[in-house]
Amino acid sequence: MTYEEAILFLKECEGYGSVLGLENMKYLLEGLFNPQKDLKFVHIAGTNGKGSTAAFITYCLAAAGYKVGRYISPSVFCYGEKIQIFEAGMKGIAESGKVTSALITKEEIAEAAGVIKEVCQSMLSEGKNHPTIFEIETVLAMMYFHKKQCDLVVLEVGLGGRLDATNIIDTTECAVITSISMDHMAYLGNTLAEITLEKAGIIKPEIPVVSYEQAEEALTVIKARAKALMADLLITEFDKIRISKQSLEGTTFSYGERKNLHIRLLGEHQVKNATVALLTLEVLIKKGYKISEQQIREGLSQTCWSGRLEPIANEPLFILDGAHNEDAAAILAENLKQYFKGKRIYFIMGVLADKEYEAILEHTAPLAYRIYTVTPDSIRALSSAELTRAAGKYHNDIIDAKTPKNAVYLALQDAKKQDVIVAFGSLTYLNEIRQVVPLHSENRSLSSKK
Repeated sequence: MTYEEAILFLKECEGYGSVLGLENMKYLLEGLFNPQKDLKFVHIAGTNGKGSTAAFITYCLAAAGYKVGRYISPSVFCYGEKIQIFEAGMKGIAESGKVTSALITKEEIAEAAGVIKEVCQSMLSEGKNHPTIFEIETVLAMMYFHKKQCDLVVLEVGLGGRLDATNIIDTTECAVITSISMDHMAYLGNTLAEITLEKAGIIKPEIPVVSYEQAEEALTVIKARAKALMADLLITEFDKIRISKQSLEGTTFSYGERKNLHIRLLGEHQVKNATVALLTLEVLIKKGYKISEQQIREGLSQTCWSGRLEPIANEPLFILDGAHNEDAAAILAENLKQYFKGKRIYFIMGVLADKEYEAILEHTAPLAYRIYTVTPDSIRALSSAELTRAAGKYHNDIIDAKTPKNAVYLALQDAKKQDVIVAFGSLTYLNEIRQVVPLHSENRSLSSKK
């Protein structure tokens, strides 16, 4: 199978929708000789912060000399971003070199997809259901990490937890639950307790659990689940966080006895995500993983996570952020108030129709000088026209830009050098923004010189 044929196969599999349950995964992995059985996992569920927390854990483990596989969904900037391996060149026993990552290659995708397709056809001939796209991509990742002999895999849940395709694993070293809020109610439940019960489904008998400091309704469910399965539970204590310095270059903070830690990711919420990672690393150290204090510090300071309050251009400052639900929008709003107080802020916004875009607008729209709406390239997208109508309840200066490319052009024409442009909402269109910003910024610069 060629790479083009593999991508066509994966595109066709999108037609099988999103189905919760583990039956397909069981059959599919059995047909591939269960590669996941030979891997060790850090399994991460939650509503917000999964990707950032996974990044912190991954970089610290890689800085300690481990070969770490990381599986995330969705990807933002390229397909191979979903499946990566992280390693570091070692300097010495207590030190680490620079952490580098390698994306799964087109050839490796093609090779694995060809084998998976054969198993899928066999399942159909036996009267079984065809696996969904997420199930197939999850299996593809496990095949790849097995082939590359990863020491650990940091595995991000796709939807929920209990019935998510990733929950087929039974070799978890630590379960991690990030911030939980209302999201995907059609699949997970209508109350925070119901949603939490689904996400807490990744907790395994007698396997340690690390949790974000949740709302009491969510925390009660997590505690009960952990107790029932005799799983040790560690909960972050945000009152132990002390932030000493914040700027667009990063944040310096202390957590308990650990002083002067530094992260490049922006926002106080990222400090909280980092503390979840720190507790996870403590669990792994107790299990025998060799991770020094210096390696933890190196890993935290090197951690990158694209598309999360990420500056991509200057004069005007242009920022990408994946705030796509109410909690993430509230965090984005707080960060904008903190970092850009007194600045004129232009918003580029595109969302999916099944997201709580009214709540997102309520948090963010009052901070905008002007809003440009776009339609993301997704069958689930809310049209820019509909988003413009919705935004009209919260702001009186809204332009229906229709496309991300046009929105970038308009924003860069309108904004002054000292202003700020923030593109946020659905992750599905941020890659297009990233690609067109440099071109339009260059054209603007040339025009200003004439």
